[in-house]
Amino acid sequence: MRRFNSAVPAAIALSTALSVAPAHADANAPSPGTAHCTVTACHFDVPPGTYDVKVLLGGDAASSTAVGGEARRALLPETPVPAGERVARSFTVDVRDPEGEPTGAGGTPGLDLTLDGAAPALADIRVSPARHARRIFLVGDSTVCDQYLGPYAGWGQQLPQYLRKGLSVANHADSGESTVSYLKDPRLFATVRPLIRPGDLVLIQLAHNDKTTDGPTYRANLEALVAGVREKGGEPVLVTPIVRRWFNADGTLNNGTALLVNGLGVDHPAVVREVAAAEGVPLIDLTAKTKALVESLGVEASKALYLYNEKRDNTHTSVRGATAYADLVRDELVAQGLVPGGLTRGE
Repeated sequence: MRRFNSAVPAAIALSTALSVAPAHADANAPSPGTAHCTVTACHFDVPPGTYDVKVLLGGDAASSTAVGGEARRALLPETPVPAGERVARSFTVDVRDPEGEPTGAGGTPGLDLTLDGAAPALADIRVSPARHARRIFLVGDSTVCDQYLGPYAGWGQQLPQYLRKGLSVANHADSGESTVSYLKDPRLFATVRPLIRPGDLVLIQLAHNDKTTDGPTYRANLEALVAGVREKGGEPVLVTPIVRRWFNADGTLNNGTALLVNGLGVDHPAVVREVAAAEGVPLIDLTAKTKALVESLGVEASKALYLYNEKRDNTHTSVRGATAYADLVRDELVAQGLVPGGLTRGE
């Protein structure tokens, strides 16, 4: 995200429609920093950490505003507000360096927020260090990560918009990673593991790039990831991989390409399910969920979930597909009691 040249101190009105006032923090907390804003975006000079953001939406005319930020994350779904009214919304955001993929470009230091939607209108915005936030760490590949460039989008990039203040997403998924490379690269699990605090959730979805990983190694790697999370007091959650959009003639996805059986015959979703059962780990069967959704849409309509039209790509998701799959993840987190329903949006 770029910085903005028209910088003004916090709490000074930028126009009749927008003012910026970081909330007061206690004396021992890091300062929310200085805000640099335009009418459609704000940058806050804050160090890496977890922050609560409160926005006041609306203006003299009818408006409809969504909030994004950092590496193209969806942080607040589009919210309509009638003319002359104001609506307050809050969310919690993870600020890290790099702000997107762990092995990618660093991005802009601090917190960058953007205003989108059909008719965006922001009356006020306040940023303060989060006091009691629970974090959801994501360990995964390109189908999960914060994709820096469109039209690509990972489901982890869309998940934050479904969470209210008190839950943040720390997306450490990275393109091209397998269970082997995620454990080996010091920028990945070796970096994530020390950040985990007791009570944090860690969702693990790795399979798409384990094309040459044999069964015993794949299983052992999943067990090592689970053990590493538990040693830090976190709660691991195993997630089976999203399907590839690869149809049979009968309109089903019942084939090894779609269901991620690798060239060695390793059925990745089946192994994930087995490890979850053996280790007593919660399981989100995203393979089954995405298979049902893609098959229900059919050959043509399901193209919009992936980048078929743009890239002839049946593996990576569009914003629409990533959003739909993030919705499935949110539903499972609530259904299994992993997060309180009151801390989620859009059910």
